Amino acid sequence: MGIEPYESALDDVPGAHPYPRSSRYAGIGIGVHTMPDGSEVRYAKRRLLPALEEARHDAVPHVVGSGERPDQVGQRYFGDPGQWWRIADANPVLDPRELTDEPGKEIAVPLPGGFPGGTGGPGVRNG
Repeated sequence: MGIEPYESALDDVPGAHPYPRSSRYAGIGIGVHTMPDGSEVRYAKRRLLPALEEARHDAVPHVVGSGERPDQVGQRYFGDPGQWWRIADANPVLDPRELTDEPGKEIAVPLPGGFPGGTGGPGVRNG
């Protein structure tokens, strides 16, 4: 028996880690800024994404259906509607609703296990 069930249980424990493993911010470092009064403010460090060309290389095309929403596409491809952000990361959108606002538009859907939210290095973009 692997450690997976125990790791999954940690997602439900408040304070076990700042973000669940399914979050786009999982694995992102947490920074601490000290205010002039000495109080500390914690924040998520910047998340870097692969260049769009790289993201599209590790993706499959999806043609948007009428009335389709980003969460539905996330459910279809990842089995979790909360994974819409993976699709948004692979496309040139600022607002996730732009992914599905136009029926018939082709969007990129990253392959499961594809880029995990950016690794840094050349060709990355802020996300």
